[in-house]
Amino acid sequence: MGTFRKRPIRYPLFVLSIFGIVTFGLLCIWNIGIGIGYGVGFVLLMVYTWKVEQITFEETEKHIESISFRMKKVGEEALLEMPIGILLVNEQYEIEWSNPYMQSVLNMENLVGEGIVNISDDIYVLMKTEETNEDTITLRDRKYRVYYKKEENLLYFFDITEQIAIEKQYYADRTVIAILFVDNYDEITQAMDDQPRSLTNTMVTSIVNDWAAEQGIFVKRISSDRFLAVLNESILMELEKKKFAILDTIREKTAQKNMSLTLSIGVGAGSSSLVELGELAQSSLDLVLGRGGDQVAIKQPTGKLKFYGGKTNPVEKRTRVRARVISHALRDLIQDSDQVFVMGHKNPDMDSIGASVGVRKMAQMNDVKGYVIINFDELNGSVTRLMNEIENKSDFYENFITPEEAATRMTEKSLLVIVDTHKPNLVIDSHLLKLAEKVVVIDHHRRSEDFIGNPTLVYMEPYASSTAELVTELLEYQPKRAKINMLEATALLAGIIVDTKSFTLRTGARTFEAASYLRTNGADTVLVQRLLKEDVATYIERSKIVQTVKFVKPGIAIAAGEESKVYDSVLIAQTADILLTMKDVGASFVIAHRSDGKIGISARSLGEVNVQLVMEKLGGGGHLTNAACQIEANSIAGVKKYLEEAINEVLEGSSES
Repeated sequence: MGTFRKRPIRYPLFVLSIFGIVTFGLLCIWNIGIGIGYGVGFVLLMVYTWKVEQITFEETEKHIESISFRMKKVGEEALLEMPIGILLVNEQYEIEWSNPYMQSVLNMENLVGEGIVNISDDIYVLMKTEETNEDTITLRDRKYRVYYKKEENLLYFFDITEQIAIEKQYYADRTVIAILFVDNYDEITQAMDDQPRSLTNTMVTSIVNDWAAEQGIFVKRISSDRFLAVLNESILMELEKKKFAILDTIREKTAQKNMSLTLSIGVGAGSSSLVELGELAQSSLDLVLGRGGDQVAIKQPTGKLKFYGGKTNPVEKRTRVRARVISHALRDLIQDSDQVFVMGHKNPDMDSIGASVGVRKMAQMNDVKGYVIINFDELNGSVTRLMNEIENKSDFYENFITPEEAATRMTEKSLLVIVDTHKPNLVIDSHLLKLAEKVVVIDHHRRSEDFIGNPTLVYMEPYASSTAELVTELLEYQPKRAKINMLEATALLAGIIVDTKSFTLRTGARTFEAASYLRTNGADTVLVQRLLKEDVATYIERSKIVQTVKFVKPGIAIAAGEESKVYDSVLIAQTADILLTMKDVGASFVIAHRSDGKIGISARSLGEVNVQLVMEKLGGGGHLTNAACQIEANSIAGVKKYLEEAINEVLEGSSES
């Protein structure tokens, strides 16, 4: 407006006037008559032009003044009448001025002089915080978005109660898709006659439908052992509060009929795409089944996972059909490869080495060169003795190579088989996973969130005692071009014996069948005992840890190593096993410093306490009865505190459900 009042249009008019006068003079010199005629016309035109400019300026000036007045009036009305709260605060955090709307919000006639702390502690915190100048604050049961202008000490309040309510309703009404799978349904019903199978069918459907009707869920049976459920986020939240009680209901009601049926549920949530929800639900179900079933997995598009249940041990599958199918698929992969590389986990135990030896044998049975990748600096006592036996009494010691050698030999046609783990960070060399085009995973641990990416073939059976047991069954369906020898059979049997604690834990009928097959093929039980012998110093170290045992809950024992001492990971695990054999111990936890600088926890259970859930809360994992974790921490005392909190959370969750 200031530019307008300088009347810049007058400058070209001045120039035009001067130009006209000069022209008039020149015309008069040339012809006086024409000059006078031009001069009269030019004067009349310029008078009219200047008059129009003056009138336009005056009218525009009046219009601007009118707008300015109206804007000022509107600004004052907005300040006083609009539904936006405004507070002016002084340096002592006292209110100097407020608009009428703010007075109505706080239901106070006069706010001047009132301390901001008396209005809301949250507002005071916002004004004191340097990092942010806005926050959502509750006043008189309504939500306000508060903006703080530090320079002017001004606070603006915008009522967003309805907006938050709409957002909450939107998220509560978002669709959730779940797939319910009845574990072991086919195996239990295949031997039944038509009538009992029909009764079982009806009972399962009735339990699921009653639960769905009670919770307001649409559910449809899509096959004999599978249901599709559609619900929303608010119903899902209620199910989470109840820890998915349907798992306990179906387990208990079928147990009364002498059937070990359990339910696995995969849930897809957090997306507006129905296709993505379906994919998330299927992915969650695959994860649950990989962990042994009888639990719920909820998966978000971000990859975030939540688990509920998992109270029972995985039920051993009675049929070997899957083992035969996997064995034939693995045979085809081996035959299409130029070399087979087998890799277990860091600090390998007898199960990892035994399974590796077995897979190398499969390669040999298919006339393909096989190598076991091993870090010779990470071997412990029993594995070292096995390696010495292999070096002295076999012709395949040369097939044990380092990760560096494997990297130089691996080609695009090579097959990499991972045994006894499925976590990329636990394999001997994770770099080899990136080099390999084809990766196979064979494991007996419950599946965790962290999984090797894009494997060609996965054989995970949490019911199995050990990976050596799984590999032994796969060996039975391979071509018989090369007979399994004594040392190979012994290595596999040693893996089974170590993981089952001499056939006392997690042992099923198929475990003994696998052991019988190995014994038939020359496995030496005396050699196994010699390999597993320990020295007196190790026994004494273990006894010292056992002396520190404390019961944090009835039946739950925790023991710890010395703060200043580093312990072998195998010794920590053995100590947890020893504690479990003692009277009144249902679950044992052993904490000690490891050689890698972390603090390790080995957890064991007889089945009443799910130690896998406890370890997962601390970043680890494993089985319901056998789990572990490694924590970056400085003191055992601190880790013990975290462990006790995790135990309490799991026990409270179990009691709630």
